[in-house]
Amino acid sequence: MTDQEHRSPLYEPQTAAGGAVIYEDGWPWFTNFGDAPGEYEAIRNATGLWDLFSAIKYEVTGPDATRLIQRRFTNDLSNVTDGGVRYGAVVNADGNMVDEGNVYKHSNEKYWITINTSGLADWFRETAGGLDATIEERTLEMPLMSATGPGSRDLLQTLTDYDLSSLRYYRFEPTPQQVGGVTATIMRTSFSGELGFEMITDPASAPTLWQALNDAGGRPFGLDAIEIARVEAGLVILGLDYTPGETSPWDVSLDRVIKTDTENVGAEALKAAGANPAKRMKTLTIEGDAVPEAGTAVTKDGAEVGAVTSPVTSPDFGVIALAVLGSGAATDGEKVDVGSSAATVGPLSIHDPEKKKARS
Repeated sequence: MTDQEHRSPLYEPQTAAGGAVIYEDGWPWFTNFGDAPGEYEAIRNATGLWDLFSAIKYEVTGPDATRLIQRRFTNDLSNVTDGGVRYGAVVNADGNMVDEGNVYKHSNEKYWITINTSGLADWFRETAGGLDATIEERTLEMPLMSATGPGSRDLLQTLTDYDLSSLRYYRFEPTPQQVGGVTATIMRTSFSGELGFEMITDPASAPTLWQALNDAGGRPFGLDAIEIARVEAGLVILGLDYTPGETSPWDVSLDRVIKTDTENVGAEALKAAGANPAKRMKTLTIEGDAVPEAGTAVTKDGAEVGAVTSPVTSPDFGVIALAVLGSGAATDGEKVDVGSSAATVGPLSIHDPEKKKARS
């Protein structure tokens, strides 16, 4: 570990459990615990546990906190109530994505943002002129872990007196609760396409909560398992499915979280691009067992119509991939080719197109 690398508070228990770790830009991510297929099964059929320490967290405070975020955020924050969560992209004035993630509203004067990129506080401040608000990165102070899968609510309920059935999808409880013997903020968000909860606690308490979740029957998983689950669910990743500063949120089909009547600095550019989006993100079901490399061209009748971004082998769907396609080819049922393999265009979430499982 170098001076530029951080260490999760859950590093010791995860390495003791056989976890393999990699560092991306100095931030640790566990890849697997020796059985990625079994870890994937826990996500889909039981309860998987994921250390999200390296998800980057910012805290925004002050009378103009909403406006500071809104000037960069594509979704509309004007009607969010306390305890509400909004997903969206953060963009430049040209409407291109710098990142994407969730905004959590504690009150009119306090928010949390979870995204992928460290060091963006100054970038948010560039468009905060004249506002009475501050933004600070809080990643090291706010360990985050996820319990996700169809069994996650029942498992977590054994560890808290808080009524988890009262917490709706994309809501969180602003008042910290007792969970597994520690104080934690409970959030009804996840990144798997399944029912799930995320929890933020303090660094000293994180190992205790993690152990409680394990003792209750949760199974730790890493990037190898979540990569399959998130591709099946049509969830995008920075650097794989979009390039910061170059990709429009329309290109990756984030239509539902693009609002062009806010004070977002990219609103006009987004409105113009959204009138006739040039690209769409879809799921490809690819024939055969060969998994294409990311970046492989997608063709139709010999002409290039797009490119693969995230390919995987799914236990349920075979070889599939997220792909950014020209709008003319982005129709469900369209037949295309990926390298020498035939493929069929399908909905962005092949696992659960209507996202009923995550809302269950």
